[in-house]
Amino acid sequence: MCVKYPYSFAIHTINTHTMTQHTNNLAAFIWSLADLLRGDFKQSQYGRIILPFTLLRRLEGVLEDRKAAVLAQIDTVQAMNLPEEAQEKLLLRATGGLSFFNTSKMDLATLGEKDIAANLESYIQCFSKDAREIFEYFKFVEFIGQLNDANLLYKIVQKVRQTDLSPQAISNHEMGLVFEELIRKFAESSNDTAGEHFTPRDIVRLTTALVLMEDDDALTKEGIVRTIYDPTAGTGGFLSSSMEYVFELNPQAAIKGFGQELNPESYAICKADMLIKGQDVQNIKLGNTLSNDQLYAHKFDYMLSNPPFGVDWKKIEADIKDEHTLKGFDGRFGAGLPRVSDGSLLFLLHLISKMRDAANGGARIGIILNGSPLFTGGAGSGESEIRRYILEADLLEAIVALPTDMFYNTGISTYIWILSNKKAPERKGKVQLINAVNLCGKMRKSLGSKRNEMDDTDIKTVTRAFGDFVAIAARELDKPAEQKSNRGRQSANPKTEAAKTFASKIFNSYEFGYRRITIERPLRESYQFSDERLAELRFVSGALNAAMKSVYAEWGELLAAPDDIRRHLKTHFSELKEGQIKDLLAPKTWQDQTALLAKAKQLQHVIGSAQCDDMNAFEDALKVACKTAAVTLDSKEKKQLKDAVSWRNPAAEKVIKKIHKTTANPLYGLFAVNNQVIEYQADSDLRDNENVALNPAETVNAINEAYFIKEVQPHVADAWIDATKRDDKDGEIGIVGYEIPFNRHFYQYQPPRDLLDIDADLDAVSAEIMKLLQEVHS
Repeated sequence: MCVKYPYSFAIHTINTHTMTQHTNNLAAFIWSLADLLRGDFKQSQYGRIILPFTLLRRLEGVLEDRKAAVLAQIDTVQAMNLPEEAQEKLLLRATGGLSFFNTSKMDLATLGEKDIAANLESYIQCFSKDAREIFEYFKFVEFIGQLNDANLLYKIVQKVRQTDLSPQAISNHEMGLVFEELIRKFAESSNDTAGEHFTPRDIVRLTTALVLMEDDDALTKEGIVRTIYDPTAGTGGFLSSSMEYVFELNPQAAIKGFGQELNPESYAICKADMLIKGQDVQNIKLGNTLSNDQLYAHKFDYMLSNPPFGVDWKKIEADIKDEHTLKGFDGRFGAGLPRVSDGSLLFLLHLISKMRDAANGGARIGIILNGSPLFTGGAGSGESEIRRYILEADLLEAIVALPTDMFYNTGISTYIWILSNKKAPERKGKVQLINAVNLCGKMRKSLGSKRNEMDDTDIKTVTRAFGDFVAIAARELDKPAEQKSNRGRQSANPKTEAAKTFASKIFNSYEFGYRRITIERPLRESYQFSDERLAELRFVSGALNAAMKSVYAEWGELLAAPDDIRRHLKTHFSELKEGQIKDLLAPKTWQDQTALLAKAKQLQHVIGSAQCDDMNAFEDALKVACKTAAVTLDSKEKKQLKDAVSWRNPAAEKVIKKIHKTTANPLYGLFAVNNQVIEYQADSDLRDNENVALNPAETVNAINEAYFIKEVQPHVADAWIDATKRDDKDGEIGIVGYEIPFNRHFYQYQPPRDLLDIDADLDAVSAEIMKLLQEVHS
């Protein structure tokens, strides 16, 4: 057993995001602005007002000592007639290293009361571009107008200005915690849409710890600089969590946050949070990460993401497919494309493309996905090929199954994937699966769909299992049993509930792979030139067949009422296109089928109407009959005739496809029969596929053949392996596929209730029903 990470590191993972009483009180005081808003604004709007006001007060406090220097430079800089970008660079120098400024002579204390709305708007417009943009995406000007109309603006401003948020009163680190707490309160107050923009704090903490804990040693060194990236940044929860984690380990370490977000409001919150933490907010981008990667040239040390579950990428399909086709592995999506209905794996491929090269220190990824990326798509599909790429490149370290009901807007099963291109030696070629579905407790009050939460002990259990990298047999947890409804009649002998357990398993990467081999069986057909079968030739085959039969039953072949027939077709066969209707109404269509039926009748006189169970004799019999009856059939007529008179018959002879002059090999469809080597025609209806587990210790053919002999041949002796179905990448027989059947590996058998107990319950229910019926009749 290899224990790489000491207990202290596992303990550290639960101490992140620790707020002092001071920061708690400050966050609560700022949020008390909601008391003024109550009644005039919806609860879900509180954060849209409180957050920008908090940001404004913080920026004002940071600028307080340097405002005079900026104002002293305004006239000089404006006289130069430079573009806005150049003017900003010059004014930023006057701030002494800040990333923003304000050129207004006003502040919250001098806005006045009479024209406060106009003055506040003017004050906001005087911020530098990056800071001003945040207020624009908050739609702050609209809320200023609404507050003013409700006679609340002056009161809000007065309360905000009483809060000292200057760096002297509260550090960047503490201010970041306060702002995160306000974001959390905003998430809770708007839980109807929170899941679109907020990842629950417990999940953020767990994912962050899993990604960063392996680098605890490196992160404690002096002068450490690391980058972290979230392509679905939301309000910046993952970015903030990782910074807090590193700060706990090493207050002197520098970590640079990068992110991109699609939703403008979430983007504004994230950018504000980064500005408060002293980050370069130009690293936070607005836009669709998949179709418009605005950080395309960057590589990162750490990446964290909670992409939307099951969201289609139809709108950007052309962009994604072009990159896949034109760039291949030089782009982001060379491994494959998932189905359009779920773009989760596209985000994973995007993150992998951003990994810093292993030679330069490598990178680690933590991404939250639903269950479908584990198994959706068979061998050769886009999803399977993406899993194949990840596992064969040995990037996947672990997958953690989370409890259900953990997110604000969904109760489905979710999983944390941990990936790295700098695996520890003992992890190489291995994947750890951690079953943490029972590591949670019920919340006192649900938030949307979030009913469960993981506490510090639960998080420590997962991080310790991951850090120690050991298999853990199913261990019963000290968790309360699920409370069952006490409504209705209770069973005297209820089913025993499964114990709540925690487990970890370690697999070789190749154990998730398989080869899908195609199993064929011979076609067996009979034929018969009976009147019943030949009657089918009166009608064309395919899409018009049923419509022609319907028309014939009503009008015959005369087609004397084309308008009535057209109405009939529009009513009963609405799927037919206009061109098909014209073909059906054309006399030639009916004449051609009548002529074919007549030819078949002539052939019937020669061949007879008896059933023949050897389809191998059909071609010769037809050739002789055509010559005898002086009938000519083109290829289309011949095919329709053959389809009409033949059918699959398990009792018939096997249909021979080809006779070979080679050695027999029945495993691959070459059978020795009467001193000949025969290849039979395959029956597509009997075709089957078998998934054969990969094993790099043996050759592909040896594995396939051993499986076939053991699992297939004893049941269908005339079956064979189709050697033409080969994998595109390695050229071997069978298509390689990968899936991660998580639930199967952790399934716990629960024996059914005893039949005597079930019978006793049924007898008791029946007795109660009879008693009630007697009361009704009495």
